Amino acid sequence: MKKRVLDVGNCGPDHSSIRHFLAKHFECEVLQADGAADALSALRNGQIDLVLVNRKLDMDYSDGIEVIRQIKDAADVAHVPTMLVTNYEEHHDAALKIGALRGFGKLDLAKPETVEKLQPILGSAD
Repeated sequence: MKKRVLDVGNCGPDHSSIRHFLAKHFECEVLQADGAADALSALRNGQIDLVLVNRKLDMDYSDGIEVIRQIKDAADVAHVPTMLVTNYEEHHDAALKIGALRGFGKLDLAKPETVEKLQPILGSAD
């Protein structure tokens, strides 16, 4: 069965890069949400296997950590694996402290380690 990934807060070009990267390596569908409200609604209205949250949301430059906090505070969707998308390790550390998995940066999309990090959630790479 095709996995579903929710990409939260990335601009059009970054969403496209993430979508192409995931499609190249995994059998998955990538949905897009602008912020916490959209993300929570998508999580509650369909099977989502992974949430990727941008460090700074494109729509208003608010903090992606707050989106992760809202997801992890919602008992009905807190179990869904969630990762922060950022090139900054200190932000990954902050996301880990509130229940996220260690994510990756946009600069890491071409790295084999990123594929390996996602395999346990999205299945075998092609």
